[in-house]
Amino acid sequence: MINVLFAAHSSRWPQYEGPLRAAFKAVGLEVDLREEFAPEDVDYIIYTPNSPLTDFTPYTRAKAVLNLWAGVESIVGNKTLTMPLCRMVEPGLTEGMVEWVTGHVLRYHLGIDACLAAQDGTWAPVFPPLARNRRVGVLGLGELGATCAGALAALNFQVAGWSRSEKFLDGVTTFHGADGLDQVLATSEILVLLLPLTPATENLINADTLARMPQDVRILNPGRGALIDDDALLAALDAGHVAHATLDVFRVEPLPPDHRYWAHPNVTVTPHVASETRAETASETVAENVRRGEAGEPFLYVVDRARAY
Repeated sequence: MINVLFAAHSSRWPQYEGPLRAAFKAVGLEVDLREEFAPEDVDYIIYTPNSPLTDFTPYTRAKAVLNLWAGVESIVGNKTLTMPLCRMVEPGLTEGMVEWVTGHVLRYHLGIDACLAAQDGTWAPVFPPLARNRRVGVLGLGELGATCAGALAALNFQVAGWSRSEKFLDGVTTFHGADGLDQVLATSEILVLLLPLTPATENLINADTLARMPQDVRILNPGRGALIDDDALLAALDAGHVAHATLDVFRVEPLPPDHRYWAHPNVTVTPHVASETRAETASETVAENVRRGEAGEPFLYVVDRARAY
């Protein structure tokens, strides 16, 4: 019997218990899945960053911590975490992100906001360029970023993607390193942020990088709130350099009601809905990693502690 501790936030237990049990059964595992175990009896830990579990020292036989979220920035530096940490990659998470990103890129590209605002009886058609003449930048080419960039390219947008290390994607012009970042920033009419949060990416969108972007750039952030220096973005919006920002993630969530983003005429706030881990498909990823651990195979999606993602 394999002992799996569900140490994600307790509110997730009703949502995940059934799908996890079904997923373990589907891969042929006999699992004792509970919210409580003696720490020394635990083989695997299912986790979310808002879990009350912060000290992993007593879990001496645990083979891995399996995160239900894609983001790991709040746990990756935990000194008591000595076993492998696996981030969540699952089809529902990726598909949801692609839908959110392509939807809002098309919204900007087609000028939907202006159409919705112009319902006063004035007939004043404005025709957008074709997608092949619209430049879209995607910062971050991991699982989510690469898939979103590919989806935008399939819609015929001119897509430039940037990552820390060199990558190649069909239909996407890729850049890497500091010089590559400058090129993507300087040419993107619509910029999508899908980077992980690390010491190197925190406040990447700041007064300096905003100044390198074209006049009237539009910014989408479904990645991590702390990628953006909020004061710098608000200043660029107030100055008219950034035409609009659609933000799904924030440093503090829920976003406080008195935050300037709520009232700013050129900001759209969405309440962290760009992508959500689906219990059924996420449970399949968890079960596959437990199966791999028991079979002595490498885990999927292991976090590189040195890179913090």
